[in-house]
Amino acid sequence: MPNARPALLLALVFAATLSPPLAAATRTAASRPAAVPAASSDASVDPDAVAALARMGKALRALPHFRLHATTSTDYVLDDGQKVALAGTVDYKVSGPDRFFVEIQSEQQHRQLFYDGRQLTIYSPRLKYYATLDDLNRSSQALLADSASTYGLEFPLADLFLWGTSAFPTDGFQSALQVGSARIDGEATRQYAFRQPGVDWQVWISDATALPRQLVITSHADPALPTYQATLQWDTRRAVNASELAFNPAGATKIVFVPVALAAQDTPTGGN
Repeated sequence: MPNARPALLLALVFAATLSPPLAAATRTAASRPAAVPAASSDASVDPDAVAALARMGKALRALPHFRLHATTSTDYVLDDGQKVALAGTVDYKVSGPDRFFVEIQSEQQHRQLFYDGRQLTIYSPRLKYYATLDDLNRSSQALLADSASTYGLEFPLADLFLWGTSAFPTDGFQSALQVGSARIDGEATRQYAFRQPGVDWQVWISDATALPRQLVITSHADPALPTYQATLQWDTRRAVNASELAFNPAGATKIVFVPVALAAQDTPTGGN
């Protein structure tokens, strides 16, 4: 079939480049609260730190729309154990509970994703391929909560949609503490540090808005302890127009989206 190989290629490319492994580790750990003691039974869990997360989640859920620009640095571990940090950017435009656009850019990749409450379009501007998932009919929060397990797609900074919801439980923390105060791009913040099975992470929360301004995630899955860092700049005033969230397929080739699990089964053993 002429579309089989491009579909496979796109699925594998998206799997490799849309999946910040440290953000994935955060959600994986957070989804297993039953395997660890509840926060109330662990003296190393500061209730004030957990309450700060609740306030941040409430502030995020209250936003009717927002624009977000993040500068990121992701550690990749080479075969010899050496870590290489790759810089990039992530931009979100979000309108209401079920419409968003996200763009991921670096020297290694450029991806765009469009969601209109029903259809998710995944586009590679450099490859000029796009694929769609239809009839989803879900909120952005519900889509991002299980996009990895269902479709093999990890959205960068997806926790922004999950904090303060049942998809990000806080009773699985092994430790939680307030580190102190810091200024991020001149804005006063409070720094908090958390530990969950397999991952340590920190968040800097704005004193003025209760929104997160910086995030650092360190994975224990690799002995090299790779880290993902994102510094966040928010625009919550300007509305997001419908035209900014619409995908224009002109000049692009549509292919069939293959979930990563199926794509891996059909991976060719030879050739390019």
